[in-house]
Amino acid sequence: MIRSYRKKNKKRPYTEVSAVGQYMSMSAHKARRIIDQIRGRSYEQTLMILELMPYRASYPIFKLIYSAAANARHNKNFNEATLFISKAEVNEGTTVKKLKPRARGRSYPIKRSTCHITIVLRDISLSEEFERYKHIITLNQPLK
Repeated sequence: MIRSYRKKNKKRPYTEVSAVGQYMSMSAHKARRIIDQIRGRSYEQTLMILELMPYRASYPIFKLIYSAAANARHNKNFNEATLFISKAEVNEGTTVKKLKPRARGRSYPIKRSTCHITIVLRDISLSEEFERYKHIITLNQPLK
């Protein structure tokens, strides 16, 4: 399940776009192994890295990053060439517990772990302009 949302109590600059994948059926440890490789890289470079990774968890992360870029393109008219991954985090989700029937009426527990992945893309061209003119913007605000 891929969701794109903005938390109400958290202010984000106008240069960021996010996508959240919740209850993804993979271990958080295995997802972190991939997320650590792509954090801080450009969008295009990330897609190339994920296509060549041999891990099963790389395809859902690929889809999530592609979804975040589609949000950036559609909602805020960002150019994909100037996007980079500013924040990528993996949190553990709920564990789905099942019982596997075995011989003589016994059963073995099966624990299927899930994780929540958050990807935040930032437009580097707008963030550089924002950093350059930030002091002018703060000086023009009225005093309280």
